[in-house]
Amino acid sequence: MSSVLLLLHGAALLVALLLVGGIGRATARLLRQPPVIGEIVAGLLVGPTIVLSAGHDGLAAVLPEDVRALLRLVAEGALVLFLVGLARELRVGPARDDRRLAWVTAGALVPALVCGVLVALWVQFVAGPAVRGDAPMPAFVLGVAVTLSITAVPVLARLLTERGLTETAAGALALAAAVVVDVVGWLLLSLAVGLGAGDPATFGRAMAVLAGALLLAGGIRWVLRRGRPALWCGRWPAAGAVVLGVVALVVGFGIHQLGLTAVFGAILVGLAVPPGEPWDAPTATVSRLGRSLLPIFFVSAGLTALTGAVASTPWSLVVVVLVLGLAGKIGGGYLGSRLGGCSPAEAIRIGILLNTRGLTELIVLQVAFQAGILSPPLFLALLIMALVTTLLTGPLLSSADRFWPAADAGDSASGAVSGPSVVGPR
Repeated sequence: MSSVLLLLHGAALLVALLLVGGIGRATARLLRQPPVIGEIVAGLLVGPTIVLSAGHDGLAAVLPEDVRALLRLVAEGALVLFLVGLARELRVGPARDDRRLAWVTAGALVPALVCGVLVALWVQFVAGPAVRGDAPMPAFVLGVAVTLSITAVPVLARLLTERGLTETAAGALALAAAVVVDVVGWLLLSLAVGLGAGDPATFGRAMAVLAGALLLAGGIRWVLRRGRPALWCGRWPAAGAVVLGVVALVVGFGIHQLGLTAVFGAILVGLAVPPGEPWDAPTATVSRLGRSLLPIFFVSAGLTALTGAVASTPWSLVVVVLVLGLAGKIGGGYLGSRLGGCSPAEAIRIGILLNTRGLTELIVLQVAFQAGILSPPLFLALLIMALVTTLLTGPLLSSADRFWPAADAGDSASGAVSGPSVVGPR
């Protein structure tokens, strides 16, 4: 296909896929679910729907390989831009009760990691080689463990706002713990990707790239905190957004070329951007642009994993992953909250809130899949778990409201923990 036809074909598909994402969002709102869930499901189903209706030949005609490559490039760029805003919000405010937050965080992280290890061991010894894949054992176990430990901070923040839980102790603790868990999760995922190389020399190079990227992020933060860049950004926020977007793309794709995923570059750039003005507006602009193009990412994820994984995914795997996913987050969150001194009503709400996985989980799954840590059947099982656990959050909170009235769990967040201010893209 010529370059002109490729661009025209890609532009037409881009418009069509953005419309699909809009339909998914509207459908989710009608069903009283987070809009991102509808967007994810609609995007993921594009590839399988074309295969079911027109076969693989139809898929090849609508989405030829060169167009798919273009879409993957756009999807990765969109993800990098979106994650700049998300990563910038992964900061915990000053805790007024460190003990409670520490226990809730431990409950949200450790049991979920243990459940992930159990899933990996079940796959290793029961599910068979088709589900196991060929990733090195340390990378496989660590990668699967991380996928069960993630909580979607943006979706959780939106849910807290919609339900009026932002100022409650349970809401503030859940959000602050989720931020800490996700920061740890990204670091562990970077280690898993490096271990996935299998070769000690390759792993060493990957860790060297990560260390270099951390130093680069520190340098970016030092520069952005100087008076002159901040002054320029305050005067010309649009130009600041362009510069920030270009830096994120260069760092992200540069790290990708050096052996790690572009996601880590985006996370590091986002963490490097100073909080507050004048960087709020440029960061929000960059993240909104990436967010608007994320339906392409969902379609790309569905094309790479779902068009051939459905028939080969055993339902026993889906059940095991779902049960352990629920147990690790709800059970672990409840246990950690109770050990931290929360009431039963607070603890059950915290566990339910931490079970929200959403978009962040899908990004982690895609990174692990592209790194060869997850096989297509395991990717699909974990994807189902991520969607189901997120969809269950609202109904489970409603059930908690019936069994434990809000007055029993609505202690003010004051005196409990000052959580992060999550105002980024949802």
